[in-house]
Amino acid sequence: MADLQASIEELWDRRDELSPAEADAAQVVEEAIELLDSGRARVAEIDPATDAVVVHEWLKKAILMLFSLRGMETMEAGPFEYADKLPLKRGFAEAGVRAVPGASARWGSYLGRGVILMPSYVNIGAWVGAGSMVDTWATVASCAQIGERVHLSGGVGIGGVLEPPNAVPVVVEDDVFVGSRCMVTGGARIGRGAVLGAGSFLDPSIPVIDAETGEEISRGVVPPWCVAIRASRRRQYPGGEFFVPCVLVIKRLTEGERHDKAHLNEVLREHGAST
Repeated sequence: MADLQASIEELWDRRDELSPAEADAAQVVEEAIELLDSGRARVAEIDPATDAVVVHEWLKKAILMLFSLRGMETMEAGPFEYADKLPLKRGFAEAGVRAVPGASARWGSYLGRGVILMPSYVNIGAWVGAGSMVDTWATVASCAQIGERVHLSGGVGIGGVLEPPNAVPVVVEDDVFVGSRCMVTGGARIGRGAVLGAGSFLDPSIPVIDAETGEEISRGVVPPWCVAIRASRRRQYPGGEFFVPCVLVIKRLTEGERHDKAHLNEVLREHGAST
């Protein structure tokens, strides 16, 4: 893999010259994309020693160059016609993935065994871990990293972070529940076992606040094993006082606690929120 990485870096240095006519360059880049598609490599992962998100920039560079090295083509899937530079992902049954009609995933995304795709979309470079569900009209954008046993509820938007190559993508860790119509973008992170209530917005500028103390815990990072909901707080500006969005941590869960939907609904109703 080190040799392939070196080849990608060499191509990146002359990326402005690349075109679909360069078959040798395309072969190198597509080899890197196959690693992503099969799960043998991923754009980003958490370093267990530091808990930091490590971005493998060369794989992002491969994705970016792929668009220069492939021309537009017409594709058909059943009664549908597409015009794009990249094919759709194939081999769902062999991979142990359930993909219902209306679901699509682009080549270069990885879907773990037991993943369920309702009518939804998963973009190139994304990783969706085993046993997770991407529910109806949810999207997992380019390079987003979704853990195992995650439920992305209906209409959830997981934003993509492809450029610049060193930018940290959205990371949703294992055993997370993301409520319907949430938007998680810009390299935000949701810790393992957390619940994010419906309609929440989370990005690196959004403060995450402890409801018990009123203290700001982080910006754009929901801690592990907690229940968090959308909220707002007053801020004074020259033009007046306004409410700006934040995320409020309302409950701490026992590590390893399963997400019982009835119990979650009860907790959220107590705080005027819902999943």
